[in-house]
Amino acid sequence: MTKLDTVQLGADRLRIGPWRGDPRVAYIAPATGRPPSVDAVTECVRLLRRQGYDRALTSALTRAERTPFDEAGFGEHERLHLLRHDLYGLPARPPRRLRRGRWRDQPAVLAVDAAAFDPFWRFDARGLGEARTATPVARFRVAELHRHLVGYAISGRAGTISYLQRLAVHPDAQGSGLGYALVVDALRWAHRRGAASMLVNTQERNGRALDLYERVGFRREANGLVVLALDLVPAPTTPGAS
Repeated sequence: MTKLDTVQLGADRLRIGPWRGDPRVAYIAPATGRPPSVDAVTECVRLLRRQGYDRALTSALTRAERTPFDEAGFGEHERLHLLRHDLYGLPARPPRRLRRGRWRDQPAVLAVDAAAFDPFWRFDARGLGEARTATPVARFRVAELHRHLVGYAISGRAGTISYLQRLAVHPDAQGSGLGYALVVDALRWAHRRGAASMLVNTQERNGRALDLYERVGFRREANGLVVLALDLVPAPTTPGAS
């Protein structure tokens, strides 16, 4: 598992490393609760070029966080909906049995993730581990069908805000109610743990996930998130071009 590095540039900190373990594509993200400076982003881009990456992708950024990346030359790669649930009027727990996820479930969980997401969004072992440790308190639940693991959810809480970090159901099991059960389980757990709201994001083109989240009471925030990208290798010049 390749770990990310934290780069300190004056008062700014950013996390960098390979995207999903790809040695050609870099990941770059703010490491604090405030946007980095343009100078810090630019210096990180120089560092990534020296390290031999061909392309850089950001984490999902808010409007404020994206500004220095825009000014450093990044462009939009994909837009995401950001949704919030205020944790009242929660749905009743569905009659679906879930169990606690374990580290030994990792191969099956990653197989479900690979089947549920396109290659850009798939988790590797590092991504799965980071989702499970992104918040001080976390919940890892899995769903089984005919004794096979076919779905999982990772949720977490930091203070009064909780997050649905990841939800995946194998395509062969979608429509069975397991995704609904996993989301409701996460909401009810967050409420019991004292959270005031839960946030989740999903691709704008993922209509199925959006429908599920809105059905259990999530509402879209006015401003979504965006993943930005930057080519680190200059385009080749055409011989004889002026």
